[in-house]
Amino acid sequence: MNGEGLRTNPRGEEGQSTVELALVLPLVVVVLLAVVQVGLVVRDQVLVVHAAREAAREAAVQPAADAARQAALAGSGLDGERLDVDVSGRGAAGSRVRAQVRYRTPTRVPLVGAAVGDLTLEATATMRVER
Repeated sequence: MNGEGLRTNPRGEEGQSTVELALVLPLVVVVLLAVVQVGLVVRDQVLVVHAAREAAREAAVQPAADAARQAALAGSGLDGERLDVDVSGRGAAGSRVRAQVRYRTPTRVPLVGAAVGDLTLEATATMRVER
């Protein structure tokens, strides 16, 4: 064997890939945490839209003042202290009722959450009053 398969490193670059990894890894971790945070916010937005539909539906069939809020909470699983439900336009049967839901979503993912802070998500749904 003539030694062609053996690699020698005459320039002393043994630690180059380790240094590159040490420089890039924090950036990769922050990007992954940001992706997780975006996913959580998108999930909460879907829940807010669902809560608005539930609130509008309940307001369309139930004239009680707190019924829409209770339906939004029960149907979505969102934190009640961060949820605000406004119902407007409820009139006689056949009219339209509008439910607007606002939710202050927490951003708890390390590093990213502290930089962004809580976000306010909104959704509106309209239904025909049935009774």
